Amino acid sequence: MELRPSGKVLLGACALLLALTACQKKEEAAGGPGPAEQAGKQIDQAASKAGDELSKLGEKAGEKMQEAGKKLQEQSAESEKKKE
Repeated sequence: MELRPSGKVLLGACALLLALTACQKKEEAAGGPGPAEQAGKQIDQAASKAGDELSKLGEKAGEKMQEAGKKLQEQSAESEKKKE
């Protein structure tokens, strides 16, 4: 099943929100980041990468829509010429 671009954006936003709320900076008395903090950093990185990919997909979708619009305008112009 393939998600629409808006579904992917929503999924990415939810992942980012989860990562931000689950991973708050805390100073550890033990001297290093614990497993939860390390996992949180990995989630943050994954969410950031997903956001970048979603941006790229959005740009590609916009380009394809512009191309389709141009083709429709060209076909409409050709159709008008044939009527004359």
